[in-house]
Amino acid sequence: MKTLQFQNDVDVKWRICRVLYTMSKDSKYDQSYRKDLIKQAYDIIAYELPNSGDNYAVHKWYALILDAKTSFEGYKERIKHLEKIKEHFDFAVALNPNDATTLHMLGEWCYQLSEMPWHQRKTTELLFYSLPKSSYEDALEYFLKAESVQPRFYSINLLRLGSCYLKLNKEDQAKYYLQLAASYPAKSNEDHQANKEATELLKKLK
Repeated sequence: MKTLQFQNDVDVKWRICRVLYTMSKDSKYDQSYRKDLIKQAYDIIAYELPNSGDNYAVHKWYALILDAKTSFEGYKERIKHLEKIKEHFDFAVALNPNDATTLHMLGEWCYQLSEMPWHQRKTTELLFYSLPKSSYEDALEYFLKAESVQPRFYSINLLRLGSCYLKLNKEDQAKYYLQLAASYPAKSNEDHQANKEATELLKKLK
């Protein structure tokens, strides 16, 4: 009876999706298996979405998993769903404004769009779909909010703060956050990546 109860518990289901998503990021698995993990997660979270509109974690994990799913499906699919992904991150933040990870992902959404070269944006809009507008200022605002909610919670957030300030020609602020990212205790591949990228960017400031 208890097992059945847990099977129908939305908070258990989104946590299962989180585990599947985390596993899909592990490079020890081949691409086919990682894609299958994301498909499993998507099927679970998409089923929960219509009846869990007030659960911030469902919106958060739906957005993350949809982004991962469309990444496997190709550039056109990813572009097609960009606005939908942001919409669900926005829902998640409205329901829980103190979740640093969701704020970071909104910053990442803005940052990646801002990084897209002009010619790539124009080609994409000619061949596929109109792209949402964003800026480094928008990305910076989300990364700063994430940092204020939970200081130094994520090495990549520190790296992105430094990168945004660098893009906006604010070198003192950039140096501060890049130094934090470069010296962040590395416990994961992402931390090592942040250490490396921040160190390289700092060299350009000297």
